Amino acid sequence: MQRFTGKTVIVTGAGSGIGAATALRFAQEGANVVLAGRRADRLDQIAAGIDPARALTQPTDVAEPAAVVALVQAAVARFGGLDILVNNAGTAAFGSFIDLPIEDWHRTMQVNVDGVVHACRAALPHLLARRGSIINVASVSGLGGDWGLAFYNASKGAVVNLTRALALEYGRQGVRVNAVCPSLTRTEMAAGITGNETMVARFGDRMALEGLAEPADVAGVIAFLASDDARFVTGVNLPVDGGVGASNGQPRLF
Repeated sequence: MQRFTGKTVIVTGAGSGIGAATALRFAQEGANVVLAGRRADRLDQIAAGIDPARALTQPTDVAEPAAVVALVQAAVARFGGLDILVNNAGTAAFGSFIDLPIEDWHRTMQVNVDGVVHACRAALPHLLARRGSIINVASVSGLGGDWGLAFYNASKGAVVNLTRALALEYGRQGVRVNAVCPSLTRTEMAAGITGNETMVARFGDRMALEGLAEPADVAGVIAFLASDDARFVTGVNLPVDGGVGASNGQPRLF
């Protein structure tokens, strides 16, 4: 299946986890892929699995507006335009609301919210020119609360509602905006939880499907939302949660 031949996608946070799986999925389906992240070595490792003619790595801290503008400019200069933006870069702070350093709040918001805003603002002129698509990686934690994740919950809740607002604002101009909302997924950021058998078992008890999500599971949904198969889908915050949300009122992680 080659749904993205000739199209160009930027994936932030592409050095690991969902971002890496997403970059590889788009490459498998024929896209030109721009991999962005803070660690050049990790980006290069992922890009090694992509045809060099269709890959570009761009070290980027999405919390820095100038760096995000440079990212978009590099993508357009290399591939002649931009069709898809995947805002995946993220961070989390775990702990008591009153005990976590306020610096953790600022960094969480700078990466998870400001980073999405910077990327959307830089990319939209190019996406409008090609009637493109934005997919934000939010979280089921943006749809409800969790214990010990207040900063993360607030940031992902902002992404959820920003997704709705941008979908309304730009839909008539040809740009679709959607989000995926994963639950607990086997990523580097979640290693402290996924490496704890007791916590994984407790989480699994609340799921309709067996096992935790793998990054490729989320990447497949992102690719669907970016494709013409979803041409009449916008403003959706789609849970990729194994059925956790099917039981209302249950606590969640991620």
